[in-house]
Amino acid sequence: MAEPAPAEAAPWTATVLTLFPEMFPGPLGHSLGGKALADGLWALGTVDIRAYARDRHRTVDDTPYGGGAGMVMRPDVVSDAIAAHHAPDSGRRLLYLSPRGRRLGQPLVRELAAGPGVTLVCGRYEGLDQRAIDAWSERGGLEEVSIGDVVLSGGEPAALVLLDAVVRLLPGVTGKTESLDNDSFEDGLLEYPHYTRPRDWDGRPVPDVLISGHHARVAQWRREQAEAITRARRPDLWAAYAESEG
Repeated sequence: MAEPAPAEAAPWTATVLTLFPEMFPGPLGHSLGGKALADGLWALGTVDIRAYARDRHRTVDDTPYGGGAGMVMRPDVVSDAIAAHHAPDSGRRLLYLSPRGRRLGQPLVRELAAGPGVTLVCGRYEGLDQRAIDAWSERGGLEEVSIGDVVLSGGEPAALVLLDAVVRLLPGVTGKTESLDNDSFEDGLLEYPHYTRPRDWDGRPVPDVLISGHHARVAQWRREQAEAITRARRPDLWAAYAESEG
């Protein structure tokens, strides 16, 4: 008797909780990420937080205790949405996009790409009631993540950035995986400059070393360029890199 075929592994999956599900997949539906989505290399689901509102007006926010401008997303509504779509034992990371969170960097992107997927919570207005953050930090390991020192109108653009960064690292998405090895931040440095045809443009020739055919010299030149650019533009990265190099 023939043995049953092994079940196919589920693709890397992102579930986005948002007040604006129509914003997805947005740019993620194009180029390599869009093709990978169509081919089933990853999966994307959206959840309309407003569906978990508790009144006929579908209210998801209210005025802040203590006064102040703006509105705050209700903890009961958002918590119900998370509970319905995130299983703490699934292995998927639960992330709340927030300007006060851990800054998104390539190490975290690699961690997320290596897992089974993520559940992303997109805030709006003044953000999410702290009690929901605290409850899901204890219950489901919620982590606050920021894409940088900027304030956006909501978490959706940040979610798109995070997903784009992760999806390109998934197996089969990028044709030549070696092209990922030289990306900025992969080895602690910013990326070296790139050149293509024409060989001379606007009186600016391609550096001779790149047309020399000498692979070792090209590699050395690229490393020197990456180090120089990092040292000039990101002293913080350069300091960490120099320390790691001993």
